[in-house]
Amino acid sequence: MSLVRFSVSLDKRVLDEFDRLIKKKGYPTRSKAITDLIREKLVSEEIKVEDKDVVGVITLVYDHHKRELVNRLVDIQHDFNELIIASQHVHLDHDNCFEVILVKGNLRRISELANRLKATKGVKHGSLHVEAVCGHIL
Repeated sequence: MSLVRFSVSLDKRVLDEFDRLIKKKGYPTRSKAITDLIREKLVSEEIKVEDKDVVGVITLVYDHHKRELVNRLVDIQHDFNELIIASQHVHLDHDNCFEVILVKGNLRRISELANRLKATKGVKHGSLHVEAVCGHIL
């Protein structure tokens, strides 16, 4: 890795706010914080290509009392089994469950899986978060 120095001009108020933020987040230097911001943006642009391979997590909160819901969720996961690395089921309270599904593969297929799971009747909330597998910028 070769380092390159460059300068940036910022409004003082923006820089003061940035310094407060990076101190709060525990960054040792501005350079590390700026590198992470740039890398985050580059990765988010890289994974927008639907043919890219990504890793990710699908989270679901649902009412386990809904008739046949758990079976429907399991059936959907089996339809996409090549993408699923692992899953974890947690009982939040008497009525609600939380499921975390780790996935790896084609972004388009992972998005299909997440959408089908989230759209299943009885699922209260769901989300998908993905990261680049190993982009050239990492």
